[in-house]
Amino acid sequence: MKTSLEIEFKTFITEEKYNELLKSLGQEDNILIQTNHYFDDELESIQNQKKVLRIRQKGNQYKLTKKSKSDEGNVENHIYLTESQALDMLKNGFDASIINEPITVHKIGELTTYRTKFPYKSGNVFLDKSLYNNKVDYELEYEAQDKEIGKKEFDEILKEYGIDFKQSYSKFKRAMGK
Repeated sequence: MKTSLEIEFKTFITEEKYNELLKSLGQEDNILIQTNHYFDDELESIQNQKKVLRIRQKGNQYKLTKKSKSDEGNVENHIYLTESQALDMLKNGFDASIINEPITVHKIGELTTYRTKFPYKSGNVFLDKSLYNNKVDYELEYEAQDKEIGKKEFDEILKEYGIDFKQSYSKFKRAMGK
C-alpha cells in the first residue's frame, strides 16, 4: 500500500470560464476521463469516520484509495488493482480490510470527470468538468506540496485568470448529494 498527502485548493468556476481557460491555455486536446466509484456499508461506517473510499478508473487502470483528513491535507492510501479485481469489486463489493477498514462495502455512487492538468509554479492546476446524478459542474483545483505556498499560488491563479472564488466541496459529497 502506498501513502501520500494531498494538499489541494479549489473553486467552482462557470462553464464559460472553464471553456475560456481550456482554449487560452491550449488544453482542449489534453482532456482525460476518469470515474470515481464510491463505496461504503449500509451503516455509512466510512463516512461516519470522515473518510472516503473509492476506486478511480482511468481507461483500464484502477486504483483503490482511502482518503482521510489531516491538518495538512488529505492522507491517501492507495492500492493498484488489476482490471478483473476492480470489475469484481465494482459488481460485488469487497472486504475493505485490504485497505485497513474491517468492513464489507458496496458501491454507493459515482462521478465522472473530464480533466486536464498542467503545471503552475510549484504545483499542478486541474480543470474539471464533472458529471453526476444528472448534474454537471466545473471546477479549478490546485494541488501543491506545501499548504502555505499552495494557498499563495492558488490566490495568484485566481487573480491571474480573473476567477472569482466560489467555495467548492468534495467530489464525494457532490456525488452523494450532500
